[in-house]
Amino acid sequence: MNELEMLREQIAQEKVRLGVDIRRMNAPGSPVYRATETLTMPVAILVASFLGARFVNIHVGALVLAAGVAWWLLKVQPKVKEAVFQRTADLAFSDVRLFDGLWAKGILTLYVERPGRPARAATRKDDWRAFVRMLAEE
Repeated sequence: MNELEMLREQIAQEKVRLGVDIRRMNAPGSPVYRATETLTMPVAILVASFLGARFVNIHVGALVLAAGVAWWLLKVQPKVKEAVFQRTADLAFSDVRLFDGLWAKGILTLYVERPGRPARAATRKDDWRAFVRMLAEE
C-alpha cells in the first residue's frame, strides 16, 4: 500500500485531518473554482438591494442588503467552503502527482491529535510521506 492510500485510509478512520487553504483554492485559476457558486448570490443580493433602494426607499435597500449578507455568511458560505474542500480533496487524492503539487504549494496540511501525546501537524516544509509512515507505525 502506498502512502497516498495509507493517508486516505487514515483520514477515513479519522486518525488524521486534512486541511485545505480554501481561500487559495476558491479563486480564479484554481481547478476547483466555480464562479457561479461564488459570485451568483452576492451579485443577486447587491442587485436586489439597489432595486429596493431605487424603487422603494434607501431603508428597504439597506435592509435587503443586511439580510442578504447575513444569509450569505450564515447559510451559503459554509456550503461553498465545504464544496471547495471536497473538490480539492477529491482532486488531491485522484493522483499522487496532484497531491504532491498541492502539497508543494502549501494548499494541503495534515493534522493529528493523539491521546497522551502532543498534537502534530505537517505543512509544505514537512515530508507528508514520512508523516503518514510515522503515523502508520504507531
